Amino acid sequence: MRRGTVVGAVLLSLLAVPAHAAPRESTASETGTTAEGALPTPDLTGLRGVLRTALKQGAPGALARIDHADGTVRLATEGVADRKTRRAIGDADRFRIGSVTKIFTATVLLQLVDEKKLTLDSSVNRHLPGLLPDSRITVRHVLSHRSGLYDYTNEMFASTVPGFEAVRTKAFTLRQLVERSLRRPRTGAPGAGYSYSNTNFVIAGMLVRKLTGHSLRTEYQQRIIEPLKLRDTFYVHPATEIPGRHARGYLTPDQAGAALVDATRQTASWAQSAGALISSTRDLNTFLTALLGGRLTSAAQLAQMQRWVPAGGSQAYGLGLRRRTLSCGVSVYGHTGAVQGYYTYAFTTKHGGRSLSALATTSNNGTVLNTMLGTLESAFCGKRSKAARGSATPVERHEDIAPGITLD
Repeated sequence: MRRGTVVGAVLLSLLAVPAHAAPRESTASETGTTAEGALPTPDLTGLRGVLRTALKQGAPGALARIDHADGTVRLATEGVADRKTRRAIGDADRFRIGSVTKIFTATVLLQLVDEKKLTLDSSVNRHLPGLLPDSRITVRHVLSHRSGLYDYTNEMFASTVPGFEAVRTKAFTLRQLVERSLRRPRTGAPGAGYSYSNTNFVIAGMLVRKLTGHSLRTEYQQRIIEPLKLRDTFYVHPATEIPGRHARGYLTPDQAGAALVDATRQTASWAQSAGALISSTRDLNTFLTALLGGRLTSAAQLAQMQRWVPAGGSQAYGLGLRRRTLSCGVSVYGHTGAVQGYYTYAFTTKHGGRSLSALATTSNNGTVLNTMLGTLESAFCGKRSKAARGSATPVERHEDIAPGITLD
């Protein structure tokens, strides 16, 4: 497979970022803290190296952006945004963010909790009568992936390219997606251990629509996008195009050596409130800075978002929010995103003092997904020995799409 590589450049510039009090960053112990100023300086050479490795492993393009509370921005880019035109990928490119959407959806629901329109421990069926076969499943259970509901994407994308082509232009209702899940036995009892399922955030989207009487697009727009002036963030479902300048996304077939499939144009209707937003690295960093800085919910609801349950290895999951503890002991907060053609990492420190968003324009490539974890190490841990870098717990092959399927 032919690839064109554009030499990565690290640029320094200034960005107006809302001022916050001097943040305190969580460490691995969760009982000790370290000041933002004590965080290691980002390893920009290492960051570029991670992106170059991703290209060697099959991603046509990759980029990363680090935003600091003082307005400093660091960028690294490698490769192309479009394999046909060979245009270099850049920080202005928009892309599909996959399951990073889940943080947006959870934020909207927590705002509704602040508005007394629901409680986290109320039954989903109280608000959506008859939807689920078990009234013990609560809002908290779906937001923390502890409902026990089967992930419908396991079957939908068990065969990667045929599965995608079967739904590329389809428009599902949210209820239809839930019904796909309910055809299969549940994976556990309500409130039991963490088990990642896109079904949960489809239900979250149904709750948003029912409680507000508005579309998902309207709620994202009015509650998050407009207040934060996110000029690259869109919910276009069921339209298939990414507005404006964007990076094209390429799906890796299951057959080794088969040609990449351009997956850019799609409804993303199989995901919707679980993964259909479009954004940019700049907007994602702005969003995470605002969220962890306490600008989008009350302090009480932000604390609820960070009530963690174990999620394997060095990870924990709150309400639509992941916590990852890195090799240097720093904990970062955000989400990964996997949607056909795109892998996204979007994480920030405890109070949003330093944020990293990174993209690789491929998917169904577990090697690239795990390689991109190194962007977090470079951004938040600085220069590390190879042994220390290698100690970080890798992400699972299908962290956000069909986590129950293993194709390796």
